[in-house]
Amino acid sequence: MSLRNYLDKWKPSFEEGGKLHAFKSVFEGFETFLYVPNTTASSGAHIHDAIDSKRIMSMVVIALMPAMLFGMYNVGYQNYLHANALADASFWSIFFYGFLAVLPKILVSYIVGLAIEFIWAQWKGEEIQEGYLVSGIIIPLIIPINCPLWILAIACAFAVIFAKEIFGGTGMNIFNVALVTRAFLFFSYPQKMSGDTVWIANDKIFGLGNTLPDTFTAATPLAQIGQGDTVTASLNDMIIGLIPGSIGETSIIAIAIGAAILLITGIASWKIMLSVFVGGGAMAAIFSALGMTSIPFYEHLVLGGFAFGAVFMATDPVTSSRTECGKYVYGLLIGIMAVIIRVMNPGYPEGMMLAILLMNMFAPLIDYCVVQRNISKRMKRVTNNK
Repeated sequence: MSLRNYLDKWKPSFEEGGKLHAFKSVFEGFETFLYVPNTTASSGAHIHDAIDSKRIMSMVVIALMPAMLFGMYNVGYQNYLHANALADASFWSIFFYGFLAVLPKILVSYIVGLAIEFIWAQWKGEEIQEGYLVSGIIIPLIIPINCPLWILAIACAFAVIFAKEIFGGTGMNIFNVALVTRAFLFFSYPQKMSGDTVWIANDKIFGLGNTLPDTFTAATPLAQIGQGDTVTASLNDMIIGLIPGSIGETSIIAIAIGAAILLITGIASWKIMLSVFVGGGAMAAIFSALGMTSIPFYEHLVLGGFAFGAVFMATDPVTSSRTECGKYVYGLLIGIMAVIIRVMNPGYPEGMMLAILLMNMFAPLIDYCVVQRNISKRMKRVTNNK
């Protein structure tokens, strides 16, 4: 018997009046995750197709896979490097070390976030929403490897409840859920989100933690800049991603592969992506010309979470601008604000998180201004033609 037939057999038990009707939202969430729903809108819809939001979310998760897999390798690489054991390590031992270090964070993110989604759906008698499919994988990729799991669980719960469900669920939130999680961690537990040691797992996997030297530094290039130090990483290392940093944010190559997937499938807006890089590059070039930053403008675009944020979070269709002209303005302002925060405030060497959250708040205003401008132009044209 096929899985489809098996689900159809059990479906009546979850319908109204069935013995398991209290868990209808759980069953529907599982069913629509496996299969495209066979129901369509009866009114108000102009276009029907086979792609629903779960399929879109699944494609974003696929686009994140290169960054996640490289991040696992880089975690192992950084630990072996600082243990002076890199020469004797194989590719698979390095990757497996990082895999075991990253996997618990992914599990905690999904277990906590989806549990709240399920409980909320059951409480309100609604369908389980799929927005956390993407947030659940992004959250582990934008935090340091040494972030304690209990702190991550608290941050995920806070973000899902106060940045998503309280606004009405998927499609209604005004702030990116993953970035709210990072902001909660950054401001509530700053000692766990910054410093030299948070980028090194430093645990007992394979006994490697015992071989780490007593004193070592794993400061990110942006942290080195904020402290007035010389950046030790080369541009080649920055692009490949073999530098300390958040799990999924270091490799420009892996992020570029994900960006290509999103653009080819038409899921993400190239206008926002391009505008973020243009705005950031222009602002960095201005600061460089004024002697206010110690690195070339193009290094700002490949350091920290700039590229990851531009590709995977600035393009979030729920929290970004939706008008075509507004997307350019939205992206430009994110890039500009990210570099301004980086250069002008050493206390926040990253900048991208705060820039995107700030523009999430202004995205509706940008769209409103664009729409009103178009209405005024059309009204003026109509008036002139009379």
